[in-house]
This record gives sequence, C-alpha cells and structure tokens, in this order.
Amino acid sequence: MLKKLFGFLGIIVVLIVVYFLVWPVPVEPVAWKAPPNPGYSGPFARNSRLKGIETLPLGGNHGPEDIALDRKGRIYAATHEGRIVRLQPDGSNPENWAETGGRPLGIDFDNQGNLIVADGYRGLLSISPQGEVRVLADTADGIPIRYADDVDVAADGKIYFSDASTKFGARESGGTMEGSLLDIMEHGGHGRLLVYDPATGKATTLLKGLNFANGVAVSPDQRFVLVNETGSYRVVRYWISGALKGRAEPLVEGLPSFPDNISTGMGGRFWVALVSPRNPLLDGLSDKPFLRKVIQRMPAFLRPKTEPYGHIIAIDSKGKVVADLQDPDGAYPINTSVTETEDYLYIGSLVTPVLGRLPKAKAGIR
Repeated sequence: MLKKLFGFLGIIVVLIVVYFLVWPVPVEPVAWKAPPNPGYSGPFARNSRLKGIETLPLGGNHGPEDIALDRKGRIYAATHEGRIVRLQPDGSNPENWAETGGRPLGIDFDNQGNLIVADGYRGLLSISPQGEVRVLADTADGIPIRYADDVDVAADGKIYFSDASTKFGARESGGTMEGSLLDIMEHGGHGRLLVYDPATGKATTLLKGLNFANGVAVSPDQRFVLVNETGSYRVVRYWISGALKGRAEPLVEGLPSFPDNISTGMGGRFWVALVSPRNPLLDGLSDKPFLRKVIQRMPAFLRPKTEPYGHIIAIDSKGKVVADLQDPDGAYPINTSVTETEDYLYIGSLVTPVLGRLPKAKAGIR
C-alpha cells in the first residue's frame, strides 16, 4: 500500500514538473537587462508630500485612470466602468456624462471642445460636448489598435496617442491590467506611438518597438512628444519638428517604479505618475526568459503584483526630476495620471472609488 502511495505521489510530482516546463502560455519572454534600480534615494528619497490628498466622489464608479478639465472648469474622469464621470468645478455632483462602451483610459480636450479618449478596448474616440461618442481610429497603418492607452492633443489639432501593445490587447487579454502584465512579462516591444491627423482622418505610426507604450505628452513648444515606456522604466522623447524631427531618444531612464501616464504641467514641468514600485524578482529574471515563462505558469496570486505605494514626480525638458511626491502608506494608491491646474494636482488611480485632488500649496508646488 505504501509503495502504491509513493508511486502515485511520484506521478503527481512528474506531472507538476512537466506542467511548469512545457505547459503553453501566451507569452514568449525576450531576454533583456533591467537597468539598476535607484530605489528611494537621491531625487526619489522617501517623503510624505502626497499625504495631503483630498478625495472627490465618483458616483459609484471607480478607477479614475485620467482626468481632464473643460473650459468651464468642470472635471472629467475616465473610469473602470467605461463611463466618463463629470463633476462640477468644486468637485461636487458627479454625473455619468458619457459611456464609451469600452474602457476609457487617457483623455484630453481638443480645440473644438470634444473630449478625445484613448479607449483600451475600442481605440481612439471623440466625445462631443453633447456626449455623443464616435470612433476616430481603430487601426493604424493597417494594424488594429488593440490597447489605446494615453492621448494628448497638439496645438495644431493633431492627436498623439499610444497603442500599449499590438499583441496583448486589453479586451482580448481579459482587461487592461491583465494585458499590461502579459506585455511587461514578455518584453517583446509591441508598443507604438501613434498620431491621428484630423485632416486625413487616419492614424499612423511614429515609433514602434516600445515595451508597453503608455503615457503621452506634447511639449509646450510643440517640438517633441514624450511617451512612457512602462516595461523599461523610462521616458522616451520623440521629436516632431526641427532638425531632429523623426528621431527618438531616452529622456529619463532607470526609474524606481513603473511609469504610467505623463502630462504637460505648468512652468515647463511634465508630471509622471508611478503606478507601482519595481519588482526585484522581475528585474532579476530580466535576462532569464525561460524562468519568466515558468512564472507565467504559476497561479495568478503567486505572480508579481502591483504594490500600493503613492508616487508622482515632475521632470523638466532635460529629464531632471524637479518634484517628487510620495505616500509610502499608499492611502491613495496605484497612481495613473496627474493633471495640473493653478491650484491643484488631480491624481488618477487604477483602483480607488474616489478621485484624488492635492492642493499645490499643501505639497509645496508653485
């Protein structure tokens, strides 16, 4: 009887080993070398400057990925439920203003007062002041836009936006978080920076090969566009005018966290929301694609996860960190975006049932 038991256990062990070695998974990890992690030191030294966040109600919605304000000062938030929630300038009376039928992520107003939406499920959308939704682009250069992520409208009306992953679409992967985790685990360079030209009604590719192309911001002088490469912990600059037009270069590298959205602030600042600290295991296995594949075969609860740490930074046009605001306790966690006004920083989150607003005076931001 004992011999049969050991034989049965042996078979189970073999099956488990075989499973972890050969069971098919959707990722084909690529070897790369993660840059050194500066951790919370130097310009990223731990602080509590983000602790003064106020919260605004979202009317039963959650996950305010990005925030935009219209000409009347009304506040708009893109939520997990697929709704655009509108609040009054004082943050009161949340209303379900529009529904995209997908998952709205980055948002920005164009010169005509339309809300431009990077929808993770549907592509690039435009919502009229009356709340009417239409698709601007769901393909670029014949390739489906499978994970429209962030968007910024230039002064000339052109719309710059990201397609985070052409392989791991948000809808096909089971959600935006699921798609991002797959793309970052593979590190296969499936992200794109795109531009939509209202004059032609077409979207085209400016830059490809990015590892989870995320936040997008046009510089105040309209000379370049910044795009966050979440999977590589960096911010990339793409020149759209001048002698360097068409060139790309890293502006910031080796961030201590995964950068999500980026936005153009005031005083020459660009705000970067850092969604979660880097994972030492993921970094340590960056050049070991086989072991990353093994990890992907583990149950989801055993794989690397995001940590609830509040963190946003501001950089200048040379990539220097000029402001760093943190909340190590993660009271308002998993920060996805920052929208700056004269008095406030509106801060997005992937998970919260409220919208965060930080008085600049309280944070020492001028």
